[in-house]
Amino acid sequence: MTTRFGVNYTPSQDWMFQWMAIDPDVVRADFAAIAALGVDHVRVFPLWPVLQPNRTLIRRRALDDIALVADIAAEFELDIAVDVIQGHMSGFDFVPAWLVNWHDGNMFTDPLAVEAQAALVAAVYEAVRDRPNFLGLTLGNELNQFQLPNPAAMPASSDQVRHWLTTLLGAPRDRDPRHVVTHSENDHLWYRDEHPFLPAHASRLGDLTTVHSWIFNGTAARYGALSPQSVRHAEWMIELSKAFAADPARKVWLQEVGAPSMNLAEAEMPEFCARTIEAALTTTDLFAITWWCSHDVSRSLADYKDLEYSLGLLDTENRVKPLGRRFAELIAESRHPVPQPRTVGVVADVDENDLPLSRAALGPGGAVFERWHELRERGVDVTVVTSTTAGSPAALAARGIRGLDRVVVG
Repeated sequence: MTTRFGVNYTPSQDWMFQWMAIDPDVVRADFAAIAALGVDHVRVFPLWPVLQPNRTLIRRRALDDIALVADIAAEFELDIAVDVIQGHMSGFDFVPAWLVNWHDGNMFTDPLAVEAQAALVAAVYEAVRDRPNFLGLTLGNELNQFQLPNPAAMPASSDQVRHWLTTLLGAPRDRDPRHVVTHSENDHLWYRDEHPFLPAHASRLGDLTTVHSWIFNGTAARYGALSPQSVRHAEWMIELSKAFAADPARKVWLQEVGAPSMNLAEAEMPEFCARTIEAALTTTDLFAITWWCSHDVSRSLADYKDLEYSLGLLDTENRVKPLGRRFAELIAESRHPVPQPRTVGVVADVDENDLPLSRAALGPGGAVFERWHELRERGVDVTVVTSTTAGSPAALAARGIRGLDRVVVG
């Protein structure tokens, strides 16, 4: 199956605050410019307090706006994926008043809060389920960021996280099997030992695995922004995610990847884009590549980190930037190499619950991370397996693994 290409939609006018009162003309102009890049889908982010300002109030107008945006996307032959709980976006938290301050709730552990979020997931699904261009739902954007180091963290155990995920993933009523329902996390899930969101959560819950690849996590600083480690970081995360999947054919969605200005000069961004996408396309079972993001944040909006103002493929006037032109060229060239089977597995040691003994070993500077990149640079078709899989001939055969590479984690 040909890999899909899409963009994460950041409205050109008013950023995500556009969801407070959708302007169809703005969305229509944005989608026309996005569709001209050659993509087939957009991922959208209605803000949680706009959708559900009270625990028992889900605004009909807000649901209608999601349906309206879906219909505008259809005008341009764009499928639409909806993230429900925003949640965390571009360095800001958007949490409704019924969970904070005097109410001091916990979105992951309070039964009434979990019930309210499940109701919201069901309502958003219902609002767009009959649209022919509806691709599916993601529970929310990187909601694991409400754990440490968030200064207003909502602590939860891994078991509580699993309960929260399974409750919300099961919330849509009368699921159409054509619709994807999944969840997303940032790379703390993969690289931080103390994090309650686990690799097994990402790779076993929901209809497919999502990965969010950002080289500002220390990869660019340690190795260089155009180093093999940086341009292959997305490929690495895709392969890492497969180590923890129970289904060897589970699809992986590269749901976020972008070119951050803190690491890349503007002139370097098109090359980073090309090399990142070319590397990702060598993986098997890749569902989609969805670039972050469609539009720059307007300089008229205050207090964002500087990179947010330049991440777009398009500027705020819907003009295509050099990065956007290169992205469009890559889609038009349709260079989809036939992925080579990954026959060598670098082993990540896990415990009896498939929890990595050292998640730090999987991240930039870690022994497993560096060994995988060393082998890949030498041209080896290498993936990642857990020590559990490594000890099972049947599991290795199911993935086509014929050789193992073990590293010493100090």
